[in-house]
Formats: sequence, C-alpha cells, structure tokens
Amino acid sequence: MNYRRFIIYQGTVGMAASMIFPFYVLLLKNAGGSYSQFGWAYGLFALTAALSYSVIGKFADNAGDNALLVVYSWGMALVLIAFPLAYEIWHVYVLQIVMGLLGAVQKNSEKTVLARSVKKETAGKEIGRYHIWTSIGAAIAVIATGYLVDFLTIGSIFYLASIVFAWSGFYIMKRDTTER
Repeated sequence: MNYRRFIIYQGTVGMAASMIFPFYVLLLKNAGGSYSQFGWAYGLFALTAALSYSVIGKFADNAGDNALLVVYSWGMALVLIAFPLAYEIWHVYVLQIVMGLLGAVQKNSEKTVLARSVKKETAGKEIGRYHIWTSIGAAIAVIATGYLVDFLTIGSIFYLASIVFAWSGFYIMKRDTTER
C-alpha cells in the first residue's frame, strides 16, 4: 500500500471517528439510565476488541491489510447508521460489540501497514509524521463537529460520519499507481 494513501485514509477515518466518539456519549445517555450501563457498553467494546486481536492478526496475514481496512470502513459506516436508531440499552451493547470487533480490525491493520511501510532506519520519524497528520485531522473534526451539533441534531453527525467512513472504504480500494 502506498504510504501517502495510507496517511490520507487514516486521517479520513480518524476524522470520521472523532466526529462521533466525543459526542456519542450524549446519544448513549438517551438509551441508558446509569453509569453502570455506560460502563458495560464501553467494557463490551474493549473486551470484544481484546478477545479478537489474535484471530484478526492471523487473518490479516492471509487476507491483506487493504481488505481489512475496507471491512473496517464499511462496517463502521453501517454501524453509525444504526446508532441513532438505538433506543434501548441492549441495542447499544450489540453496537458496542460490533464496534469492538471493527476497532480491533482497524488497530491491528494500522500497525501492520505501518510495520510494512516504513523504513527501519527512519521508522520513528515516519511514524511521528503519520501521527501528526492523523491527529490534526482528528482535532479539526472534533472542533467542527461541535459547531455542527449546535446546528444539526446529534443523530445527523452519525449519518455524516457514516458517509465519511463509506468514502474511505472506496478510497482505500482505489489502486495505487505510485510506490511510495
């Protein structure tokens, strides 16, 4: 995979994720009634990710990084369409389990692409540059989404982020024409 394309992709999915993650707590409040339910939702997310990493890692070597990044992007696009429709806590739990699995796919794929893309001698510099651009995109998304939520409904940002995730899936499928 082209390193520049990967940075653009990761910046895009980072922006999409940053659009919803700080604000979806507000949406969860409508589905749950206690901090323990909120704890369970996050716990299910983290536990699902933890239990799936080894299987995803083995699968990644066979399926390829691009395929898993496409699964992550389109999977998140579908999950985000469902989130505003969740009105009972068990809906949130199911969505959190799916997001935990998808999050593990993304984290594992991100690391494998970086490991396969950077030169060993300059890995620190290249990974630092990668984090600069993906973090800037995330910061801009959080700030801009704060303004969007003031003018739109909380649910609409999930649909907007879903579109961005879907676009990132198409973007990562596009063939690389340059090497690096």
